[in-house]
Amino acid sequence: MQQASALFRLLSDSTRLRLLRALAQERFNVTELTGILGVAQSSVSRHLGLLKDAGLVTEEREAGFVYYRIAESARANGNGALWSLLQTHFDAGAGDRAVRADEARMQEVLRLRKENFETHGDQRQLVPGRSWAAWARALGHLLPPLDVADIGCGDGYLTLEAARWARTVVGIDRSDEVLERAKALATRRHVANVEWKKGDLSRLPLRDESVDVALLSQSLHHASDPERAIAETMRVLRPGGRLLILDLREHDQAWVRNRFGDRHLGFSSSELETLLRGAGMSDVRVHVGASKPGDPFAVLIASGLKIAATPKTQNPNPKSHAKRYA
Repeated sequence: MQQASALFRLLSDSTRLRLLRALAQERFNVTELTGILGVAQSSVSRHLGLLKDAGLVTEEREAGFVYYRIAESARANGNGALWSLLQTHFDAGAGDRAVRADEARMQEVLRLRKENFETHGDQRQLVPGRSWAAWARALGHLLPPLDVADIGCGDGYLTLEAARWARTVVGIDRSDEVLERAKALATRRHVANVEWKKGDLSRLPLRDESVDVALLSQSLHHASDPERAIAETMRVLRPGGRLLILDLREHDQAWVRNRFGDRHLGFSSSELETLLRGAGMSDVRVHVGASKPGDPFAVLIASGLKIAATPKTQNPNPKSHAKRYA
C-alpha cells in the first residue's frame, strides 16, 4: 500500500504527467523536453530523476546525448492497468489548450531533428556531411555580391549566413541585448562585412534605396502594422531589389503571444500576397517552405520585386527642348 501511495503521489504532479505524455510518443533529451514543456531545465531534470527512480522512465546514451523514454516495465510487471489508465487520460485530454501547446512545441522539436538529419540510430539514413546549412551556403555561390538588410535579425545567425555571399549586410533589431549577442557571434566567427543597427520594423535606420535585398525572417508577425513594415522595406530597397519573407502560416497557437511576443498568429498566403502587391511589388510569389502533418507551424516563403524606375525618354523634338530651357 505504501508503494502504491508513493506512486500516486508521484503522478499527482502535472509536470510529471506532461513528461510522461511526451515520452509516451517519442524519446527526448533534457534540452528537448525543456523546450516542449517550457519550464526550467533543472525542473525537468529533477522530475525525470523521480520518474526514473519509480521505474516509469529509463535513459539511453547515444552520440553524446542522454535520451529518456518510457520504461518497458512501466507497461508491464503489474503496471499495465496503471498505464492503461494514464493513456486513457492522455487521449481524453488531447483537445485541452495546454496539451495542444505541448504538442505544437513537440512537433517543432521533431522538425528540428529532421532538418538536422537526426538518424535515431538508423544507419541507413547516415550520410556523412549532409546538412541544410551546407545546401544554403552552396546556393549562395550562385548569387552576385549584394547589399543586404536583415530586418529583425535576432541573434544574427541568418545575418552571418548572408554575409558569406553578400557584399555588405546590415543586421537590424530593436533589442540592445539581442544585438550584443549578435555582435559577439560575429566577432567569434571573424565576420567583418556586417554592421549592426538598432531600429524598428516601422522605422528602419537606413537611407532610401540603399540595399538590394531585404530579409524579413520570422519578424513580420512581430510587427504592430505589417503594411507599414512592408512599406518601410520598400523605401530602403533599390529599384530592382527584392524582398524575401519567411514567416509562419496562420495557426491557432495563442501561447506564442506570451512566450515570444507574437502580435499575429501567422499569415495566410493571400494575406502576404496582398501585402506585397499593395506595396507596389511585382513578380510576387508565395508558397509553403516547410510543413509536416500534425505540426501546427508551417513556414511560408514570400518574395517580391521592387519595380525599377522607368528611364526618362529623350525629347524627340530638339527645338521644343531648347524652348523649354531658353
